[in-house]
Amino acid sequence: MYKVLVTDDISPKGLEILNNDEMIDLDYQPEIKFNELLEIVKDYDAIITRSRTPVTKELLERAEKLKVVGRAGVGVDNVDLEEASRRGILVINTPGANTIGAAEITMAHLYAVLRKLHLAHKSMLEGQWDRKRFMGEELDGKVVGIIGLGNVGSQVAIRCKAAGAKVIAYDPYIPREKGERLGVELIDNLHDLIKMSDIITLHCPLTEETRNMIGKKEFDLMKKGVYFINCARGGIVDEDALYEAVKEGKIAGLGLDVFSKEPPDDRIRRLFEFPNISLSPHIGANTYESQDNVAIKIAQYVIAALKGQFVEVAVNAPFTITEGFENIKAYLELAEKLGSFLTQYAGGHFTEINIEVRGTIRDHIEPIVAFFLKGYLSPVLDTPVNIINAPFIAKERGINIIKSTREAGLNFKEFIKITAKAQDKEVVVGGTAFYDKLPRIMLVDNYWIDIEPSGVILMFENKDVPGVIGKLGTILARHNINIAGFRLGRLEKGKIALGALQLDDKLNEAVLEEIHQIPEIIKAKQVIL
Repeated sequence: MYKVLVTDDISPKGLEILNNDEMIDLDYQPEIKFNELLEIVKDYDAIITRSRTPVTKELLERAEKLKVVGRAGVGVDNVDLEEASRRGILVINTPGANTIGAAEITMAHLYAVLRKLHLAHKSMLEGQWDRKRFMGEELDGKVVGIIGLGNVGSQVAIRCKAAGAKVIAYDPYIPREKGERLGVELIDNLHDLIKMSDIITLHCPLTEETRNMIGKKEFDLMKKGVYFINCARGGIVDEDALYEAVKEGKIAGLGLDVFSKEPPDDRIRRLFEFPNISLSPHIGANTYESQDNVAIKIAQYVIAALKGQFVEVAVNAPFTITEGFENIKAYLELAEKLGSFLTQYAGGHFTEINIEVRGTIRDHIEPIVAFFLKGYLSPVLDTPVNIINAPFIAKERGINIIKSTREAGLNFKEFIKITAKAQDKEVVVGGTAFYDKLPRIMLVDNYWIDIEPSGVILMFENKDVPGVIGKLGTILARHNINIAGFRLGRLEKGKIALGALQLDDKLNEAVLEEIHQIPEIIKAKQVIL
């Protein structure tokens, strides 16, 4: 028997699954206090929580038998993942269980501001009958710009298309084929989408790349009278810039379910003074159906994990990077770095990725692939990605993973080569580990180059003429950014060269823009490893 303690309120449907399993001894204490939990946790094999219960290091230290922590929801901020992993405790959540709820609250806010329903409702309660005041707009015929075409964004697209809207989307990490299947035009440039859209709705994760992604510059590019909806994550939008945009009359209607600080502070609450704004307190997942789905899934996952079955949605890897793989530690690190490098350097839209492993390390292709996918997916997601759930997430995003092996390579005995394909491009990266200890990226497209995969790297293609490095150095020096190293690859003298500058500090957008103004620079991209 496995003793399972549920410390938060979950749907009865999940409790029923736990109760009906003859191997589970269920203890349901949704109001248990933390001090009481500390006293009894030593007796349980699994805990199921929501956000109320903090699964801290102190708790885990006392959990002598604990094998699984189940988080009934998406976020795992209340769980000490590092400590759980160190102790070999699997942490599981329920991604995708609230997709429909999040999509539908987006549509609710959208319709509310288009038709001013919230204002009309308030007017009626005040005893008024002012029909002329509430002239609205129709979704039919509008251009809806969706930023982030993942699970929720796709469901919003389906609903908007059904209402007669034209749907366009920006998501540099989604294959074009997915857009085609949905009847959605994928736009390559965020600013182009912003300029084209009558309605803009956000459905992307909060990452370093997306933090404050919508700021003053983006609001300035929007059409006057645009409708703007954010039911994704607080922090994607610069709320000070949003306030100014609404104040200036740029935005005709605003719908918000999420905020950079929750509950909102006085700075954010300034937005609430405007009339056509529809608000909710982060309730996208608050539907009976979503909560049923969450409870059912977490019960099923926890039971499977306790019985030793593979659970592909685990959010941690309950073992160290070297456990069982000490001899190939450097190649696992290399694989992860190659994945992160590929995403940051070449973006997404890849529908197929071929991971080819050469030499004796080909016997370890499965962990190498898992570590590569972890690196490839982590920069674009705000949920934990590890070697357990990375293959599941890749499959969910429509990426076809092909694995192949070869005997020792010609240039390097042990080598990992990644070929990423999309409808209109193919990108190749590869590397090895010197002395089986020092990871190096050695191949980028057709260029042989030697890059240490750590820190800040400025990758750039340029015309192979004198003076380019001098111009780059001048710009970097003016901004007090030191060059720590330089590598160059080229196919033919005087044609095109690929450069990699290792820098001591990150570049901001202004510096990158200045670098792009150098006439000989064809493209430049910052990569952080």
